[in-house]
Amino acid sequence: MLKSQSSTPILDAVVECCDKETIHFDVPGHKGGRGLSDFDKILREKGLKLDISSAKPVDSLNNPSGVIKQAQELAAEAFNADHCFFMVGGTTAAVHAMIMSTCKPGEKIIVPRNSHESIIKGLVLSGAVPIYVQPGVNRELGIRTGVSSAAIKEAINRNKDAKAVLLMNPTYYGATSNISEIVRLAHSRGMVVLVDEAHGTHFGFHEDLPMSAMDAGADMSAVSIHKTGGSLTQSSMLLVKNGMVDHRAVMTTVQLMLTTSASYLLLASLDAARKNLATMGDELVGKAVKFSRAARDRINSIEGLYAFGKELINGDDIFGFDETKLGVCVSGIGLSGFEVYDMLKEEHNIQVELADGSNILAIVSLGDSESDIDALVEALEDISTRHAKGWRQIEQPILENPYVVISPREAFYSPKRTVMLEDAAGEVAGESLMLYPHGIPIFAIGERITSEMIDYISFLKEQSAVLVGTEDPDVEYIKILGM
Repeated sequence: MLKSQSSTPILDAVVECCDKETIHFDVPGHKGGRGLSDFDKILREKGLKLDISSAKPVDSLNNPSGVIKQAQELAAEAFNADHCFFMVGGTTAAVHAMIMSTCKPGEKIIVPRNSHESIIKGLVLSGAVPIYVQPGVNRELGIRTGVSSAAIKEAINRNKDAKAVLLMNPTYYGATSNISEIVRLAHSRGMVVLVDEAHGTHFGFHEDLPMSAMDAGADMSAVSIHKTGGSLTQSSMLLVKNGMVDHRAVMTTVQLMLTTSASYLLLASLDAARKNLATMGDELVGKAVKFSRAARDRINSIEGLYAFGKELINGDDIFGFDETKLGVCVSGIGLSGFEVYDMLKEEHNIQVELADGSNILAIVSLGDSESDIDALVEALEDISTRHAKGWRQIEQPILENPYVVISPREAFYSPKRTVMLEDAAGEVAGESLMLYPHGIPIFAIGERITSEMIDYISFLKEQSAVLVGTEDPDVEYIKILGM
């Protein structure tokens, strides 16, 4: 039933969230403005006066020649790139631009299967064909890790006609691959290296963190400045290195992704976040690393909890580790990650980034404080004391690489019909299904659906996990290819 036209459901919900004074260990990284205090002060003073339209004094994102051009050049220098494009459609738009400027319809791109849904959508737009690489797996934690250089090398050797290799730096849980070696392998075969660096904005600004994509020699990287760099949500950057790609061709593709009414609030926040990182990044990121290390040590003293970190590094699929990703395995207290996620929010007013069957993930970033860390550790200690049931590992399947029957683009435009989820095994997916967060497809459009996928979906529904992507919001029915 529709509410009255005098109601404002979104505004009311946002205000209510603000009034609760929730402690945030999720994104955005500015954490209520504390991680970008100068810009926060200007916002409080100027408010909606900052929401202006393009004009000569403030330049135009669609044809930058003044202050936006200057800001992009400063950002390129700060992030060790040759060129930078400001994006106001999120890193999703930057990922789409990377793929579309590199691959034509029917051309191959090598991709880890634990990639974000934005990459699948980029394949629909470009018509590129994915060659999936199985990421590493930590079965004790029940998580996927990075991809090994050997796995990428094998994929390159089997697909010598591939145009690009796309990597993540890092994965949601903080694992990084040996990007420098993968760049060397790919470039030796004339393949471009693209990097989804949505959760790695802060790399390159502190020596104890993994190497950034630009420092590793990648050709392009899509960087979510808002996630860990402090800018406003939906603001992002596309970074480009000279050599394997033509930045002018990239710019033409970027224009397809841009609105003609770019928000100057978002653009200004990108500029402010760049200044913050370039001038104080070592100090600010170093503080986040210090807080995360302290939290990890304290959590590991709580019976039944395991906050994993750099000890997982194996020089292979976990070549490096981002310590600001505070993953905690809760199997030792007999609860699922989903249960602990809800307890933190409902009983302690703490919002973490995500949960799965065995873990929760807290993101520590520029705006966090020592009191925030204390609250998180004390909340986990309380949950362990009051709710522990003894060790219990939640059985959740680690899905193997799916069989791609037809390209995502071809599947998108193919005839479809609807069936019950339980009857879909063996069929070709006509839509994609993702767990949110993290947005990694359980199955993607054009892939063969397996009984293991269906079992995993049933498990997630039992955990009241958020599933998105299907036309049916309850995921009782799904679309498959065919008349």
